Amino acid sequence: MAVVTMRELLESGVHFGHQTRRWNPKMKRFIFTERNGIYIIDLLQSLSYIDRAYEFVKETVAHGGTIMFVGTKKQAQEAIAEQATRVGMPYVNQRWLGGMLTNFSTVHKRLQRLKELEAIDFEDVAASGLTKKELLVLSREKAKLEKTLGGIRDMQKVPSAVWIVDTKKEHIAVGEARKLRIPVVAILDTNCDPDEVDYKIPGNDDAIRSVTLLTRVIADAVAEGLIARSGAATGDEKAVKAVAEPLAEWERDLLAGEKDGKTAPATPAEKTDEVAAEAEVQTSAETAKVADAEQADETPAPAAEQAVETPAPAAEQAVETPVPAAEQAVEAAESTEAAEGAQPAGDAPQV
Repeated sequence: MAVVTMRELLESGVHFGHQTRRWNPKMKRFIFTERNGIYIIDLLQSLSYIDRAYEFVKETVAHGGTIMFVGTKKQAQEAIAEQATRVGMPYVNQRWLGGMLTNFSTVHKRLQRLKELEAIDFEDVAASGLTKKELLVLSREKAKLEKTLGGIRDMQKVPSAVWIVDTKKEHIAVGEARKLRIPVVAILDTNCDPDEVDYKIPGNDDAIRSVTLLTRVIADAVAEGLIARSGAATGDEKAVKAVAEPLAEWERDLLAGEKDGKTAPATPAEKTDEVAAEAEVQTSAETAKVADAEQADETPAPAAEQAVETPAPAAEQAVETPVPAAEQAVEAAESTEAAEGAQPAGDAPQV
């Protein structure tokens, strides 16, 4: 399934470029045509580049990486903050502070300062031990730090990659990322330099709908990578392979609750069913044993009968053995007398 469709790109105006007089010749290979003094970007190429960027972001996050979302222009501020917050990634949608990547150790100290200020209760003056003016100064400092560093509050190290909207405006961020050899994923309008970007997406970086759509695609890739990471950690291959669409935060919580319910201990009713099943198995085993015993009792009978019947042929053989000649003569005489004194069949004596 495609990450995004051609219709969505057209409806969001991703194909509109800058005026023909404001262009970078290096972008010529990504331009389809020119209409009314405006360049039209080739969306077929955009689709293929979107797929490449999507796979890169997903694999990076699945292997434990983080993606920083950067977009300080008005058209991108809301989309950057919303999508980055949805997937729990750091973002910068206000002014980019110089050295935010190359001098991260100093920036990290400011983050610690921000956390210290957040621990202060500005409503309770007596408990804070500070005067109202001191609390006012600290509250202003806190507001300033939250505005510039609030999006990277939980970032502990430099990101694995950066997503940038409008590389012309964010040239400082692009330069710092290239110095640290951090991969850059960015939207390339017709006035941008494609050589500065590692994973480029030709498209419109000025329209709100275009920026929102492409930022959402990158956030979906991050969400899918997070699900793959959690599935690999728990050994659940289905969670890795069966993901058709990135889940929202509440959906992931619901899925986790269902998994916990499956691994919960059996209820009393389930235990009763298990005991009944075991009783049935035991009864069937006893029945089988009784049947085997009866069969064992009946088995020797043929052998005994055979043993009893065995001597019979021997006795018959003993009877049929040759008799002396005298006895044969006596038997012949007796048979003759019996024949002479025989009575009719009707008066035959009863035996």
